Amino acid sequence: MFSLALLNGGVGARVAAGRPKQFIAVNGIPILVYSLVAADGVEAISQIVLNYPPGWREDVEKIVIDYAIRTPITFVEAGSTRHESVGRMLPLVRNDNVVIHESARPLVTAADFERIIRHEHPDVSYMLEIPFTVAPVDPGSRKVVGSLDRGTLRNVQLPQKFRTSTLVAAHEYAAREGVVFTEDATLCAVAGFDVRFIDGDDRNFKVTTRVDVQLAGYLLGNEAYDE
Repeated sequence: MFSLALLNGGVGARVAAGRPKQFIAVNGIPILVYSLVAADGVEAISQIVLNYPPGWREDVEKIVIDYAIRTPITFVEAGSTRHESVGRMLPLVRNDNVVIHESARPLVTAADFERIIRHEHPDVSYMLEIPFTVAPVDPGSRKVVGSLDRGTLRNVQLPQKFRTSTLVAAHEYAAREGVVFTEDATLCAVAGFDVRFIDGDDRNFKVTTRVDVQLAGYLLGNEAYDE
């Protein structure tokens, strides 16, 4: 069985909606609900560890009740960074395997969760090919300092799955080294673990801006999205 660590602690500063973006209604439904409902339909997920921004626990609990989520949920206050938030969630994970997702990616489906859970490798992330050219630069001088082969680069997506022991050890490594990561697949890889990737879906994007909210609303409301 798997636990789902569902990151839900962001404040949505770039959306500037006056409240955390996970409470913004997309097609009349709070963004958080889409990931909860998708995970709730996955038999292998027996626990959801759900975090919340400081001061917003009651609002999150109300959403869970209002949308009749059946999977047992453990609540925990978010940290000041994503990295810290995952670290706070790990001691509450009850299963030997954990899936990480974030509510800001509301286009995830139950099939996405099931596909990565079924993958034979224990430590796996969805990733996408990068269809555009990227370059290393010096932001201070605005100088281009080299080139990168995009064929060896990937856009890191979620969900990701790990052995819980792998993720715990990787976060212990980060604490020893004094480093902070913005997601966990690269953290585990840098910590020395064998992490694989599978091809993701460009519709499974992260809602960050007002335009993203509008795009998510279109895709979630478009019947053509359901294949």
